[in-house]
Amino acid sequence: MDSCLLPGRLEARPLADASRLAKPHVLHRLARGQLHARSLFRACTALYRSKAMERSHFYSPQAGRRIETPRHSSASFAIGDVVRHRMFDFRGVIFDIDPVFANSEEWYEAIPTAQRPHKDQPFYHLLAENEDSSYVAYVSQQNLLQDEEGGPVDHPSVSQLFEAFSGGKYRLRRSLTH
Repeated sequence: MDSCLLPGRLEARPLADASRLAKPHVLHRLARGQLHARSLFRACTALYRSKAMERSHFYSPQAGRRIETPRHSSASFAIGDVVRHRMFDFRGVIFDIDPVFANSEEWYEAIPTAQRPHKDQPFYHLLAENEDSSYVAYVSQQNLLQDEEGGPVDHPSVSQLFEAFSGGKYRLRRSLTH
């Protein structure tokens, strides 16, 4: 299959992908083999720009790399919400949200295959607790539920990040907001 080199990238894309964004007269000439290099370049550039505008990036220290994310993502929970894990007996307060999985591959592979969540959903950082201990957890959106208990979380770091518990949730300290 023919391909084009996208500007600023060292990868080829099939002409069929570029042709999806091309105008009808360009498609006609492409089919008849009469496409000029300038038209092909414009189609490839339009494809590159449209794909680049749909994605964003951020650096994840846990993963040790840049993470590609969609421009728009919908989180079901917010910072300060108290949640419960769907399968395991722990609850916690959300203190950070990643739009997609942003931890190490080793961490992900350590999860049993049958319980492994999809990577393309929000992941939440929790100050978590169970009957035995307090810890930090990293949980996918599909594995969280709103906590029905409704009480505060007894984690030693809660007071460092949040103000008093009120109305079933915590409010982030003003000094930590931007």
